[in-house]
Amino acid sequence: MFPIENIVGRISLRIQQLDVVCETKTKDNVFVQVQVAVQYRVRAESAFDAYYRLSDPRHQIQSYVFDVVRSTVPRMELDSAFESKDDIASAVLHQLEEVMKSYGYQIMNTLVTDIMPDAKVKASMNEINASKRLKEAASHKAEADKIQMIKAAEAEAEAKYLSGLGVARQRKAIVQGFVFTFIYIYFHFLS
Repeated sequence: MFPIENIVGRISLRIQQLDVVCETKTKDNVFVQVQVAVQYRVRAESAFDAYYRLSDPRHQIQSYVFDVVRSTVPRMELDSAFESKDDIASAVLHQLEEVMKSYGYQIMNTLVTDIMPDAKVKASMNEINASKRLKEAASHKAEADKIQMIKAAEAEAEAKYLSGLGVARQRKAIVQGFVFTFIYIYFHFLS
């Protein structure tokens, strides 16, 4: 007798990736799309649970990512959201690890791959940054012009000082010349 085998389904033990795009609002009322990549796999010892306990694990993971992103990002301003991508990814990872473990899945890693504000917001952010840089450049140029003017004034003052010193020496030499001439004439004609 041969045992009867019936294959109910197949499940892969390979690492899989699910890319989730979640739209939410930041603390400063800017709508952003947060893209999160979740890398997960079925735990071999829990293959039964992975197959029978969830009908759509990808949808379940996506729901938890939405939940974490929508509870984390609204507490941040747009600039801090960009700076806190690792914190957001870490929050998603910790939440998913706990929940999905009971369903036979291991969450390997989560990455916030992109935070995309609306195109108009992005354009205005670029304009603000350009304005800040222009303002900073103008400030540096004004400071450089000021230093250049001070150095020119110092050079002119030094030149006038040296010129005056030269004129004084010239006059002293002329006076000495008159004195020597007067002495010469006095002793030469009076003697």
